[in-house]
Amino acid sequence: MSERSFVVALTGASGFVGRHVLGHLAKHGHQIRALLRDPARLTVRPAQLSFVKGDLLDSEALDDLVSGVDAVVHLVGIINEKPALGQTFQFIHAKATRKLLEAATRAGVKRWVHMSALGVRPEAVSTYHRTKWEAECAVRESGLDYTIFRPSIIHGPDGEFMQMVKNFWCEPFPPFVPYFATHRSLAANLREAGEITTSLLWPFPSFKKTGIPRYVSSAPAGRLQPVWVEDVAECFAKALENPRSVNETYPLGGPDPMTWADLYQTCRQHIPRPRDKKICAVPLWYAKLIAGKPGVPFNIDQVIMSQENSTCSIDKVQAHFDLKLAPFEQTLADYASQID
Repeated sequence: MSERSFVVALTGASGFVGRHVLGHLAKHGHQIRALLRDPARLTVRPAQLSFVKGDLLDSEALDDLVSGVDAVVHLVGIINEKPALGQTFQFIHAKATRKLLEAATRAGVKRWVHMSALGVRPEAVSTYHRTKWEAECAVRESGLDYTIFRPSIIHGPDGEFMQMVKNFWCEPFPPFVPYFATHRSLAANLREAGEITTSLLWPFPSFKKTGIPRYVSSAPAGRLQPVWVEDVAECFAKALENPRSVNETYPLGGPDPMTWADLYQTCRQHIPRPRDKKICAVPLWYAKLIAGKPGVPFNIDQVIMSQENSTCSIDKVQAHFDLKLAPFEQTLADYASQID
């Protein structure tokens, strides 16, 4: 419970991270007003919650959302675009953030806590990162007292990422657990291992029955630093009452940098009933070719971002929030049986 109760406007409350942030804001004693397209999707309903029905396209709903609040916690983001619904990286990350900032400024809001991502920069290769950077710039230029968090991959039992990893290990398809490799083709690695194959079938390479080396790429993808969703949510809640965090930007990751292959192998040890599969590198060019096609669970931005390091120093966020970030494997072991 915080010393002062805030009235907080919250976006993204029905999403993976939003559900946890909502719970932590309530635990800290704040009143929450959430923007919701479909209130029925909200599974967490603390007593301090009220909501405004609408979305980021609805200027009237945005004005209602921020009227009389002390702070905005802005979480909304997408990883897959749906242009037919107006859900593009440019609109959701950049334009919608500016619309909400304008509404908050008109309403006299002074405080803003913002969800960004590790890897954001103006010259980023991925549209995801570039538009997240545009949103950050708008926040910094708004004149509001801001705090920006840039997390690596966020993990938890009810998140899409861990559900995808569980499916990789437990479902019959794909027949191996994939990540994306650079510099050398998969065929070259297999030939060196005595596994001659040049056949690439939709949507993944096919292999001889003699098996696949567990790690087949000599040029692995970027490293990542998975951070527990409860730690992320606690940082957002604590930022409201922590004057040290005003006008600060925090990289946010767990304490364990790892490769994609190491992450998958760690998950295999704790996810119940994994199938007998290998971890296999898919050539980057091939991943880009099939990205976004029907039945393929990744898009081109995810392929691009997987090649970049998503790692950071966690000293600043731990010191400013008096928080020891949870280790990946220990936390995973505690919740693995609960992954949906």
